[in-house]
Amino acid sequence: MTHPVDVHVGKRVRHRRWLVGMTQQQLAERVGIKFQQIQKYETGANRVSASRLWDIADALDVPVSFFFEGIEAETSAHSAGNVPGDVMGDKEALDLIRSYYAIPENQRRRLFDLARVLSDVA
Repeated sequence: MTHPVDVHVGKRVRHRRWLVGMTQQQLAERVGIKFQQIQKYETGANRVSASRLWDIADALDVPVSFFFEGIEAETSAHSAGNVPGDVMGDKEALDLIRSYYAIPENQRRRLFDLARVLSDVA
């Protein structure tokens, strides 16, 4: 059975890899492992060792702490029903985020305000 922390770390690996536009094969080559191992890490099927996580963080140009960000919030939001627990594992959501940050800042702020109004969160 997979541990929730391993699943979270794997989602964060996949999230960052997608944001930088890197394939599993490219990440595996940078880390010096097979892409199948990256697949197992991303699903949480295999636990990432500390030294391997260090190498992955270096390859993805983030601090190791990046992989643990939001772990408490994800658990509480998921149990409260506010946000799907796997939203950062959703390719469409990550593509939307990548596109959002490609928009000039002043237009991005207006789009954000519109989204809040449409979702009745405002």
